[in-house]
Amino acid sequence: MQLPSKNIKRASLLGAVALTVFGLAAGPASARAGGPGPVTSVVGGTRAAEGEFPFMVRLGPVGCGGSLYAKDLVLTAAHCVEADGPDSSLTVTAGTVDLKNPGAVRVKSAAVRKGPGVPGDWALVKLAEPLRLPTLPIASTVEYDRGDFTVAGWGTTSFGGGQQRYLRKATVPFVDDATCAASSWGDEGDFYPGRQICAGGQGVDVCDGDSGGPMFRKDGAGRWIQVGIVSESACGHADDPGLYVRVSTYARDIRKAAAQLEG
Repeated sequence: MQLPSKNIKRASLLGAVALTVFGLAAGPASARAGGPGPVTSVVGGTRAAEGEFPFMVRLGPVGCGGSLYAKDLVLTAAHCVEADGPDSSLTVTAGTVDLKNPGAVRVKSAAVRKGPGVPGDWALVKLAEPLRLPTLPIASTVEYDRGDFTVAGWGTTSFGGGQQRYLRKATVPFVDDATCAASSWGDEGDFYPGRQICAGGQGVDVCDGDSGGPMFRKDGAGRWIQVGIVSESACGHADDPGLYVRVSTYARDIRKAAAQLEG
């Protein structure tokens, strides 16, 4: 399999793909090219039920996912936003699985605070007004960084495909550091143990336009907790899992940035 260079792959994260489906433009690509033909249907997933993940949001016009960290803060990927500071260019769609639902909640951004980028590919978006929706707590320890995780998003279901109108979900298993390092992510120096988590592959993965969305699982009390942020993927290619920001590594920085935005 011929894979693009790291620079080409990183550039593709920031470019809007000129494809549409249901009138929705494809967002920043979080996937590497060069795999086999289109993989079957997030990839290998199913449609989420209305209200199943009420903390999920969509960032437009960039076409990224995100989660409600607080009523007026969205946690997403750094490559989905511009520089730190005031920013009213983003529109958050929330409260529905259907992006064309006339009852969807839509609110503008007010400011952005970015993480350092790869491998700290996280950012917080301050909203112009709070949302009356459940939030998604983040993990502050490595306790939940193994097992099976859930991912959700409105991204494509195959490399080069179109964005989805309805939220999709999938279960992705943890991939240990040694296995991830042995994949082409490790070969290209893109995997940072301790700061990223690998999960999925084998036909189940996030894909283009799922960037910034959460990877989450149940905690000891049966509540959802976020352990990862979608950073890059192979769109389900068998040899490569998805790459996620390890939220527990950056939990202190995220809390500090949230306090600064709320201050």
